[in-house]
Amino acid sequence: EVQLVESGGGLVQPGGSLRLSCAVSGFTFSSSAMSWVRQAPGKGLEWVSSITSTGGSPSYAHFVKGRFTISRDNAKNTLYLQMNSLQPEDTAVYYCRLPSTGTRGQGTQVTVSS
Repeated sequence: EVQLVESGGGLVQPGGSLRLSCAVSGFTFSSSAMSWVRQAPGKGLEWVSSITSTGGSPSYAHFVKGRFTISRDNAKNTLYLQMNSLQPEDTAVYYCRLPSTGTRGQGTQVTVSS
């Protein structure tokens, strides 16, 4: 069974940073491209970033480019999202997603507020 478990969310002030983690199991993580998506209150799912199975060629939505960094540790079966210079509009539930199946975890809440 594919399982994706996000952690690392919380409340942070504008300009602050958070690092999200996604621990995975039930599939061959090292062979799988991965993504982060988010859902803000009252809005639909929004793609944030993707990374290839080897960690190369990361891609980012224009609204996070230069602020967020996606990475992975295939030895630990874990995906990461380093988020810097957070703004109130980044407030959302963040999910890691396995694009090949569309599976995503339960999400972790990120709230950016003073």
